[in-house]
Amino acid sequence: MKLRLVLAAPCVLGLAVWAAAQQPAQPLKGPAVEPQGEEPTRIAVDVTRVNLLFTVTDKKGHFVVDLAKRDFEIIESKKQQEIQEFTAETNLPLRLAVLVDTSNSIRDRFKFEQEAASEFLRSIIKSNHDKAMVVSFDSGYQVAADLTDDTDVLDKAIRDLRPGGGTSLYDAVYLASRDKLNQEVPKHKYRRAIILVSDGDDNQSRYSRDQALEMAQRADVVIYAISTNISRVESDGDKVLRYFTAETGGRAFFPFKVEQLERSFVDIADELRNHYNISYRPEPLVADGLFHPLDLRVRNRKDLIVHARKGYYAPRM
Repeated sequence: MKLRLVLAAPCVLGLAVWAAAQQPAQPLKGPAVEPQGEEPTRIAVDVTRVNLLFTVTDKKGHFVVDLAKRDFEIIESKKQQEIQEFTAETNLPLRLAVLVDTSNSIRDRFKFEQEAASEFLRSIIKSNHDKAMVVSFDSGYQVAADLTDDTDVLDKAIRDLRPGGGTSLYDAVYLASRDKLNQEVPKHKYRRAIILVSDGDDNQSRYSRDQALEMAQRADVVIYAISTNISRVESDGDKVLRYFTAETGGRAFFPFKVEQLERSFVDIADELRNHYNISYRPEPLVADGLFHPLDLRVRNRKDLIVHARKGYYAPRM
């Protein structure tokens, strides 16, 4: 009997993907979104294995790129899993969503954030290979540029953004993951990521923080965050950014100076192009449709940090 997975498990390889929704998916534009109580769009996958894209750094943040299959171990349900495939990836096609907070709270540094985001996309997007989109969010959300490899289009979209209004961060993460980044299949052929430029606050969303996170995980999206909080005092928004990035295998950056903001975008670009890929078949494979935590680590190297998602959604019979 084939196993079915509700939505896409993080980095899960499949034989076929199909969508069957209770209601048609909302397009990523306009103010209306599904309320929190409704059941989300469903996507089913015939599962063969769990696939993980991840990076490894030392405690100073430097990438470690010379590790081999024997250096890693995966623990799930207190049991060590057999790694079936291991590769070092450097050039997977990128599918990126740059989500820019255009609420009043980020007005002070908005112009420079536009410059840095534009330069980031020009430096990383390769024509006929990668695609990116630009989404703005304040009291609502808007696709300023849909997925494209045309950096002139992306540049204009970013420079045309204007700050103002409240903040619907969770809706933006949820809908960008569901309606755009989740549409490219097969999942293991692309590196999907959200680059979130925000202070992490939210006061307008109809989706919750955890619903947004779950949709990103199911769509196989890594979240990177660049905080716009320059107070040097950790805020609740900073904690939200750390939560999103830690759970999806990304990283959060907290630049206090203009030069640090530029460096943050450079670091994200480096990380998107340099990562490892591991796949394994869970033993035992429990078909309960729930989130299953896992622990991916480097053997006998407490000085190294693995940046990987924390688990996957199991298939359901």
